[in-house]
Amino acid sequence: MGKFYQKYIAKWIPSYGPLPLAWCAIFNTIIYWGTQRLMANAKHYDLTSNLDRSIPFVKEWIILYVLFFAFSLINYILVSREDKETFFRFATADMLSRVICCIFFILLPTTNIRPEVTGHDFCSWLVRFIYASDAPTNLFPSIHCLVSWFCFIGVRKSCKLPGWYKGCSFVMAALICASTQFTKQHYMIDLVAGIFLAEFCWFVSKHTGMYRPVMKVFDKIGRKIFGVKHYDE
Repeated sequence: MGKFYQKYIAKWIPSYGPLPLAWCAIFNTIIYWGTQRLMANAKHYDLTSNLDRSIPFVKEWIILYVLFFAFSLINYILVSREDKETFFRFATADMLSRVICCIFFILLPTTNIRPEVTGHDFCSWLVRFIYASDAPTNLFPSIHCLVSWFCFIGVRKSCKLPGWYKGCSFVMAALICASTQFTKQHYMIDLVAGIFLAEFCWFVSKHTGMYRPVMKVFDKIGRKIFGVKHYDE
């Protein structure tokens, strides 16, 4: 396994990267869908403000909303290609943010009222698909905005990526955050909370050693899977 990985995949994702990356995705799914089920019958609060009501529904923004998935995959992989310590600080911040999200999703379950979408064009169909696939709950803080901002945080001080890509990542993160408003998937307070939480968790992970036990656990598993000889230190 280790020899195969080093030969064909390690040039894209270092061998210390795939396990934390996979766990971040799995942990996110557990927190998001798990709390939705747990709080399905609880009272949900609508945090709509006058500002939210003034923002129009623009179905075309759903394209940017969906591009979030490709953007997060690419940038999380790029962060794994930074030095090992930076990557584990990043992964730890990501995991910490989901723990905090879990607390909010349980203590402050939120919902919103979505507009009726009646068009038959592609964007209308895509909005209806997203609405049907994702219940209007677990809104505060916005994981869409949280992860998009993490995508920018992870590359903004990179020594390996060109300045134009860092700038594009900032613009993309900002546009995806805006898309959550124009598609009525989130309200402004959800957006602000998502960005703030990303910065807070990155600050904590960057200025503490809490990433070390996380790195130790994944190192132990990684060496068993890939073998000590082929595991990147």
